[in-house]
Amino acid sequence: MTQRSHQRCRQRAHAIVLAPAAALAACALLALGSGAAPSQAAGASTRANTASTYPRDRSRPVVPGARARAAATSGGTSAGGTSSGPAAPSGSSGSSRSSAKKPKKPKKPAIHGNPLRAQLAFAAMQRYYYIAGSGLYQGEPFSALWPFSQALAATVDMSNIAGMKGTYAHELHARLVGLNNYLDTNNSGQPEGTFTSTLAAFDATVAPPAGPGGTKYYDDNDWVGIELARVYELTHSPSALGSAEGIMAFEMASWQAGPEVACPGGIPFSNAAENTDRNTTTTAPAAELAVQLYKITHNSQYLQFAQMAYEWVRSCLLQPSGLYADHIRQHGAVEPMLWSYNQGTMIGAGTLLYQATGDSYYLFQARQTVKAALSYFTPARLGSENPFFPLVYFRNVMYLDSVTHDPPGAALAQNYVNYAWQHLRLSDDVFVAGSPASAELLDQAAIVQIYAMLSSSPKTFF
Repeated sequence: MTQRSHQRCRQRAHAIVLAPAAALAACALLALGSGAAPSQAAGASTRANTASTYPRDRSRPVVPGARARAAATSGGTSAGGTSSGPAAPSGSSGSSRSSAKKPKKPKKPAIHGNPLRAQLAFAAMQRYYYIAGSGLYQGEPFSALWPFSQALAATVDMSNIAGMKGTYAHELHARLVGLNNYLDTNNSGQPEGTFTSTLAAFDATVAPPAGPGGTKYYDDNDWVGIELARVYELTHSPSALGSAEGIMAFEMASWQAGPEVACPGGIPFSNAAENTDRNTTTTAPAAELAVQLYKITHNSQYLQFAQMAYEWVRSCLLQPSGLYADHIRQHGAVEPMLWSYNQGTMIGAGTLLYQATGDSYYLFQARQTVKAALSYFTPARLGSENPFFPLVYFRNVMYLDSVTHDPPGAALAQNYVNYAWQHLRLSDDVFVAGSPASAELLDQAAIVQIYAMLSSSPKTFF
């Protein structure tokens, strides 16, 4: 079994189990911010911790099993500082002066439904995983970049819920400060592995001096770049845009066009010397990021790269089923494993390319992929994956829905989180997954994002 297969098997072991019928410019990166395999029970990201030198006696955050959920039951505030309901009146009847003619401040509208659940899940994420004052989340001792990128995405999603942008501004700033800890600018002139450039990018673990740094995963950098482009849309921060473009430069420099590889092209999984895989999950999100940046900058090179990346995945990894395989190896062997997020990113890339070019070819292909995915990815199959994977799938299907006005995405996502809320949520709004069940930052951030996306316009997804 290949290293990639081992990774995915471990990820499957760390998956939600749903009842089958129960639920339906590289230097610009510097401007960002200011100032052995883990056990199955721990449920950590294998790839991110493989080279970690963090002490193994450090444990994951202790998740309470039975404490009362004060914020949900008493109208308390979340980590973002927003009341989950109207404030209770204080004081007694008081003097005649206090009850006189001062106008009462209007109460903020109560938050209900998906926005409230997103807020509660976000607050729990901050309570149990965030290291106050550090910008970082708990791990070994800090989380890997993959789960951190999803905590960043969760914060961006919360900021895009109507009326909540100001509430989460300080949280968004804290995520950008934390992200800077993963930035590696010290590889100039010395590539770290077979597939890499010397451009600055984000390491899988916190970079020196606070952590060991090491391997760079191209998909992790894709996820970060997509969120930085969204941060720019929210804040118009030049440093966020510059950092997203720096990641794009790193991704574009990794393109494997040499004759020594079968089906030339594609973006490798990591820059580790032993890696020979080129993946859907590295190449399709890079296409999405490239279209995002094209929309912002109107730089035609980004659009051209997005089209090339999209066509490479279709040429080299599209299966007769109409779904996309996971990766292709150096000499042409294709790993046929099907994951929901690989379908999602190609659906999103096709939709974005349709919007950028007006070419209905892309929209037709995206809709064909959705049709095949809806048939294959039953609730049971989605439930067997790490929650991050369905999150990406839902996000992209919902984005396509916003263009075609088809309904399946939101209903799929809603059924998924409804089940999670009823069956996988502890008393303090911490979500668990896997067998045996454990609580992880990656899972919590995925649930936050799904609830937040159901509460906001798909126009904010990219």
